[in-house]
Amino acid sequence: MSTLETNLIQPSTGTTLTLGASGDTVTLGSGATQTGFGGVMTPAFEAYLSSDQSITHFSTTKININTEIFDTDNCYDNSTNYRFTPTTAGKYYVYANLISYTGQIGDNLFLRTHIFKNGSEYKFNLINMNNNPGEYLPCYVDATVVMNGTTDYIEIYGTSYAVDGSGTIILGNTQVTKGVYFGAYKIIE
Repeated sequence: MSTLETNLIQPSTGTTLTLGASGDTVTLGSGATQTGFGGVMTPAFEAYLSSDQSITHFSTTKININTEIFDTDNCYDNSTNYRFTPTTAGKYYVYANLISYTGQIGDNLFLRTHIFKNGSEYKFNLINMNNNPGEYLPCYVDATVVMNGTTDYIEIYGTSYAVDGSGTIILGNTQVTKGVYFGAYKIIE
């Protein structure tokens, strides 16, 4: 085996440089780093609800998730519209978790967590405790969403149903440590 030491390798014609042949393995040496391969998983953000939010019985309500943990490209509005509007087109992994609370054991019947894209429901998940209603209900939803990088936006909504017909509370950070959250990141293609 020979050692080639140089600072730059470029193709002699065209724009394609091939390292190895079909079936070969190309390995970086111990401690070596690589740059310029793959892509970045940004824009990306994650935020949580800092205090409780009341929602009306059986009414789909936007959840005002207002405290950013991180926001790589300033694409999440955590104070006005509570929406993610990425500035780079692509596929995004979107996720959210809500926890509803009625204050009464046996009263919290179901919770639905919705992902809305551009003001319309895109996907939801439902936790239904029909035969055994509780006091607390968590509900997680995730989806891969194609975004255009200019006008597309994502929001999180919740719908809950209490046996007694009263409203429920989506728990904020005061009662469950960052248990109500919303995040997204660009998928490397």
